[in-house]
Amino acid sequence: MPKLPVVSGRQCCKALRKLGFEQVRQRGSHVIMRRGESGCTVPMHKEIKTGTLAGLLKQADVAAKDFIEAL
Repeated sequence: MPKLPVVSGRQCCKALRKLGFEQVRQRGSHVIMRRGESGCTVPMHKEIKTGTLAGLLKQADVAAKDFIEAL
């Protein structure tokens, strides 16, 4: 698994949109993104820690390599 970069919530949402996800709803500082049956919750913070990002990608069923290419 490649090393995950430190990204903001906005950058993460933008990359997920490129991968076919769409924003379903937002509550406070958390955005729910969905693609078919898989989805994830993205915290809209200035920096998403790498552990949080790894869990988010696992929840969304997205490979780290594909996410990095979408950035």
